[in-house]
Order: sequence, then structure tokens, then C-alpha cells
Amino acid sequence: MLRIAVPNKGSLSGPAAEMLHEAGYQQRRESKELRIVDPENEVEFFYLRPRDIAIYVSSGRLDIGITGRDLLVDSGANAEEILPLGFARSTFRFAAKPGAVAGVEDLKGKTVATSYEGIVAKHLADRGIDASVVHLDGAVETAIELGVAEVIADVVETGTSLRNAGLEVFGEPIMTSEALVIRRTGADTEEPKVQQFLRRLQGVLVARTYVMMDYDIRAEHLEEAVAITPGLEGPTVSPLHNEGWVAVRAMVPTKEAQRIMDDLYAIGARAILTTAIHACRL
Repeated sequence: MLRIAVPNKGSLSGPAAEMLHEAGYQQRRESKELRIVDPENEVEFFYLRPRDIAIYVSSGRLDIGITGRDLLVDSGANAEEILPLGFARSTFRFAAKPGAVAGVEDLKGKTVATSYEGIVAKHLADRGIDASVVHLDGAVETAIELGVAEVIADVVETGTSLRNAGLEVFGEPIMTSEALVIRRTGADTEEPKVQQFLRRLQGVLVARTYVMMDYDIRAEHLEEAVAITPGLEGPTVSPLHNEGWVAVRAMVPTKEAQRIMDDLYAIGARAILTTAIHACRL
């Protein structure tokens, strides 16, 4: 039975549970549940603190985990990402009082406050910058005002909280993060149960990214239409009862669907429809 770690709370928890449900796996009904068994799919889920998941996976006690890239790197655990999941995206950056620091090279001799000590220490060490790193559990924006540090490093989304604290970001992003499937470094990712799990999640990712498009078009315009909707491995084309017309079906990117419909209509396609994809295997 495959043993999988899932975030029990925070920004990773809800989207992870939703994706697993879309992939056909049972999920807990109450937030207090710490473990459930899905016998039909031969999977056991453990609901853990997101920060701890990489540690459990690296120990080999659990086969797979879902966590953030920032948490994986910060943990220093012997685990690696095997599939990005496309949600819980964030950017990790330095911030300070306006004009106090021009770039990362100016951090030498300064103190940086952060909740992600592992990430920051590695980032500075890789650049040969000798600075002190202070670990704080959240609300790092106040560290500068209270004199604990001259600089902070934190997750930045809109930057509103930083501006409200009188701070501004500087330098290039330390890293970008998103939710990941992780596996112990060196573990066999070709194991059939692991591959099945990954295929299911990949199917959800594709289903969220594409829609199925159907339309009718005259045969003499088919090649032009196929150039607009090439599909993944070529569209499906079927003759219609009306002579000289064919029906075409192809997967198209969701974000481009409206533009593609306009382009098809312009070359004579009619009865253009899009349908959501709930699951797939490629």
C-alpha cells in the first residue's frame, strides 16, 4: 500500500485535497482526521504539518509527499521533487527600509530575519556573503522595526503587507515556489504504484489546462482548420451526412479557447463547442 503525506492545513491543504479527489482518491471528511485508508486504490494518506512532510518522506517511512518547494529546500531533507503541481505559487524575496540596501551584495555583515532559515543561509552561502540569519516563526515584517534585523526575507505575493510595514523588496527573487510531489532522493520513481499516482495527477493537470473543442467545417478548409487546432497527436476527423462537411475534435489550451473559436469561425467553421475535461491519460 502506497503511503502518502498530505498537508493538513495552510494554503497547500485545500488545493491538494481537491486535486487528489479529482484524481479519484478518497479524502478525509473532517479536518481532525490524521490518517485515512483508501483500500480501493491501495493508498494510505497521512495528514501532516507541511513543514514536516519532507522530513517524513526523506526518512523512507512515507513513500510520497505533497509540499511546497520552499518547505522542501528549507528542510534540507534528503528528498527531491518529482512532479510540480501548479498551485500555491509564491516568490521568496529580500526586503528592507527604502534605500537601506541596494542589492544582495550589501547584506555582508547585516542580520536577516526569516521563517525560512535554510533557504536564506544557502542562498547567501552560495554567493559568498557573510551575513547573520535569525529565525522567526512568522510576522517577520516587524523584525526591522523592533531592531532584530536590518533585512527580512519572506514570501511575497502582492507586496501589500511589506508596503504597510514601510519596506520594499530589492534584488532578484531568492526562489519561486509551488506545490510539488516529492520522493526520497534515490528512491525508485518507476515503481508501478508511484507511476500510477503520478499519471493520475498529471491527468488532472492536463484536464485543468485543456478543453475539448468540436466543430464542423467544409472539407476544403480542413487543413487550415487543423493548423489552428492540431491537438496533442492530431485531431479526430469524421465525415458528416452533408456532403463536403467534416466534424473535427481536438484538445486545445483553455486559455486560448476563445481566440481559437474566433479563428475557426473566420475560416468557415460552425457549431463550435467546447467541453470541459474531467480526467485523462496521455
